[in-house]
Amino acid sequence: MIEVENLSIRVGNFALDGINFYVPNGNYGILMGKTGSGKTSIMESICGLLNPSGGTIKIMGRDVTHLKPASRGIGFVPQDGALFSTMTVRNHLGFGLSIRKWDRQRIKKRVIELAETLKIPHLLDRTPQGLSGGERQRVSLGRALSYYPNVLCLDEPFSALDDETREDMYQLLKLIIDQTSITIFHITHSDYESRRLADKIFRIENGKILERGD
Repeated sequence: MIEVENLSIRVGNFALDGINFYVPNGNYGILMGKTGSGKTSIMESICGLLNPSGGTIKIMGRDVTHLKPASRGIGFVPQDGALFSTMTVRNHLGFGLSIRKWDRQRIKKRVIELAETLKIPHLLDRTPQGLSGGERQRVSLGRALSYYPNVLCLDEPFSALDDETREDMYQLLKLIIDQTSITIFHITHSDYESRRLADKIFRIENGKILERGD
């Protein structure tokens, strides 16, 4: 569950005020809007990468507004995937678990589980160089899901993929939702993507969030 109440954001000369929306537990929420309207700033505030100037952010009923990113229970997939060029796929999938000081055997087991779900066991010892766009996004998705977050945030993750690969990713996300009941918040410009995936569709217009159907 994601609940945003009266959120205010200041980034240089850009400002948003009075942002409110709610994504119920286990739902897939999509945020749309014009380039520069503040979509990524809202997501970064939810993830803890940007400090809001006012308002409240709750995850699963817990106020996380001033918590560090790692304490929020959120997995984040940025638009470019942000993979480390010298790190293997195996190490990417285990990265968040090592930071959280999981023991080695538990990390190994979780990495294998993720690789099988994502259909990338054959890539575990590869580095990102030479991976396709879809493979890179599967790795980014696995890294974000590794520590069983309550919420998954996706910032236009499929915009650079071809249609066939994008459809594969949609099916993978549906599978993940069925297996985990995770809550997802996803930024996209694609009407088709929103219809294909979303339970709730929000649009930012003139600095305010509107829910489709309002």
